[in-house]
Amino acid sequence: MAAAGRVAIGFSKPYVADYVNTGGVVTFANAQILARGVGVSIDPDTSDDNVFYADNQAAEADTGSFTGGSITLTVDGLFTSAARFLYGLAAADTDGWVAYDDRMTNGYKAVGYIGKYISEGVVSYVPTVIVKTSFNQPGEELNTQEDEIDWQTCELTGRVLRGDDQYHTWRYITEEGYATEAAAEAVLRAKLGIVGP
Repeated sequence: MAAAGRVAIGFSKPYVADYVNTGGVVTFANAQILARGVGVSIDPDTSDDNVFYADNQAAEADTGSFTGGSITLTVDGLFTSAARFLYGLAAADTDGWVAYDDRMTNGYKAVGYIGKYISEGVVSYVPTVIVKTSFNQPGEELNTQEDEIDWQTCELTGRVLRGDDQYHTWRYITEEGYATEAAAEAVLRAKLGIVGP
């Protein structure tokens, strides 16, 4: 008997890339690993359903379509180079300090990651790309260290947008999973335009 579905059991390898729209042809550039992945949450927004009534009941329905959404990406923490890419930070000043200021030009980013699933005892890894996002300014929360380490993560939030291609693609996901994380990562990297190892 075939399994009815697959259960999510993990998340890894968050990548970000520049979103590039050239006359309605969407590509990705400058992709890089962002940090070590802790979790991701995507909350789509849809337009209202349009219901047609006849004979005193709902007879037809036009289901709402994707209009946007939000993304929350939790990672272990960002190195300055990753924050610079994600938020468009200017280079460090001569005194070594990096300024979060009016010079920031983050632009749109694609987000890629790997979901880990299990179905009837078989583990698979599934690459996903969120095509067009715009990340909010980062918050920060640090707590003093006590007897045991309180592991503190970095939560990145942003807006998911419809792509500028003909069908307004907002997400890509492979039809099948891969037996290893490395195989899934190779497919993800290729989708994001990374050539070679």
